[in-house]
Amino acid sequence: MLRIRGTTYHFRRIVPPALRSALKQREIWVSLKTGYQNEARKRASLLHARTTKLFDEISRALAEGQERPAVPHVRDALRDLHRLVDSPTGIEAGPLPVSRPRPRPQNMRKASAVATASTPRPQPLLLSEALARFVLKNPHASADTKKATQRAVELFLQAFGDAPVSIIGGEKAGAFRDLLFSLPASLGKRKSSLTLAEEADSAREDKRPTLSGKSVKNHIMRLSALWNQLLQRELVKKNPWTGWSFETGSKTIRRGWSTQELQTLMAGDWPRSSVPESTFRLVTMIGAYSGLRLGEICHLRTEDLQMIDGIPCFVIQPHVDSSWLPKTAAGTRLVPVHSKLIETGLLILKDTTDGPYLIPGLNTSKDGVRGTIFGRSFSTMKTRLGLPAEITFHSFRHSVSTQLRNASADIREIWIDRLLGHEATHKSQGTSTYLSGITTANLRQTVEAISYPDDIFRKGWS
Repeated sequence: MLRIRGTTYHFRRIVPPALRSALKQREIWVSLKTGYQNEARKRASLLHARTTKLFDEISRALAEGQERPAVPHVRDALRDLHRLVDSPTGIEAGPLPVSRPRPRPQNMRKASAVATASTPRPQPLLLSEALARFVLKNPHASADTKKATQRAVELFLQAFGDAPVSIIGGEKAGAFRDLLFSLPASLGKRKSSLTLAEEADSAREDKRPTLSGKSVKNHIMRLSALWNQLLQRELVKKNPWTGWSFETGSKTIRRGWSTQELQTLMAGDWPRSSVPESTFRLVTMIGAYSGLRLGEICHLRTEDLQMIDGIPCFVIQPHVDSSWLPKTAAGTRLVPVHSKLIETGLLILKDTTDGPYLIPGLNTSKDGVRGTIFGRSFSTMKTRLGLPAEITFHSFRHSVSTQLRNASADIREIWIDRLLGHEATHKSQGTSTYLSGITTANLRQTVEAISYPDDIFRKGWS
């Protein structure tokens, strides 16, 4: 029914044998004048209904014994279908056009020889194919990159259907951005049979919260990264996903935890989940006393807990077998284990945990991302406790950074950057040389400056 030629979809329908003498053709072809699959399907559906009606009229006329000259309306209808319509609105509102039947060559052998000799035109690269080729099958792409890019592409495909990447420009990129801003914030967290347009309408009618500027930006940036690869390979002429604004109003400014908020969190009830409460307490304590990202904690292996220069350390490093990578190059680092974590018995996990991962009780998704259920459960718990949106699990990094930069101890800012996996704020040659001279003892001095009131983590984790 649908065929793609170059970057444009066409409608094709075989004429029933009994009607071919009346129509004087074996099949009907229509240029649907779009490269977007969803739009092409809508137009093809309308065209299918129109051609069905045409076939019914011809069948009735022939059944009544009318000769071809006696049924001019059939020829008129066919002539209407042959007329090409320039605007997409004309295709949807008025009679849908059918391209003229291709003339049958007088010398079939000659035509066949010419067709055989001609070089076939390369098929356009569809967005779904680009995703598979340059992201999902890329051995160097992390599991997070694959999952996030696939999610962004899937949303685009749901909205507009598959299309050649060469025709996706600023108009569609802008339409997708606007659609994302209108989608409910709960999208994907529950099963739904609604289309994206229906989801947006429902969110507007119910006045539900919609996707934040940060979420929209993340989706657009994933598509932009994919387009950068296509641009390098000269598969597209420009990247339509750059230069967009994502500010739609007041921005939620993330901050660190206050003492009262931490007390509320640790005294609260962990929601029913496949993640045990002991894992919640362990992961939270590691985040609070190290500033590690949630993904870094969840992907820790037993081999990542090592003695370096006589100091127990978390070794944040890539794991090729699971395609997990630190967020940045600076993310590959050593983080000494805080004495408070050692007191709670964390070091024994290296020898007592079953399996390769250090933290027990966490799930690994089919995409290779570990800790997704923990993240959702942590967010649910925070919301139930009435804690503000400005604080998240990532806020532990804010808390650690603030504590260390305000510490009275002699702690260099460059040590803090190394501990947290930040790029150094100064890029001079002297800074680069000094970075290589940061010792494990320097990092331990830095991490030991992190402190909290004794009653917050009094329960420990075990």
